[in-house]
Amino acid sequence: MSTPSQPISRYMLLFRNAGPEAHAHLTPEGRALLARQWNDWYDGLAAQRKVSHGQPLALDGRVVSGPEGRVTDGPFAEAKEVVGGYIMLTVESLDEATAIARQCPGLPHGLTVEVRPLAAVSPVLAEVRGRPPQA
Repeated sequence: MSTPSQPISRYMLLFRNAGPEAHAHLTPEGRALLARQWNDWYDGLAAQRKVSHGQPLALDGRVVSGPEGRVTDGPFAEAKEVVGGYIMLTVESLDEATAIARQCPGLPHGLTVEVRPLAAVSPVLAEVRGRPPQA
């Protein structure tokens, strides 16, 4: 799968615009077909050892924000921003992860897929690592 010059990398696919309204137009048969397409897609990636795990997300949850850690029921995002699930990929490049995302069965139904490389260390914290604290 990889060569000495091309190490394996990990990427997360985040599925957005995945709220119930995105699939409201589908018949029960259409929903069953879409579920089979998703399962086939995922199982194919697993058979190729390109996916380590993935999970849909529940529609409810909580949002914790602010300096005091205020808790509200949520999530409260616009429909196009709702994250409905994720898949963790182990592939050779961002291009390969993007090619996999382009095969997502939800794309024809308005879903968007965000492809993000995983970082070993927070890029924001790594930026300040080794610098003396600001007075």
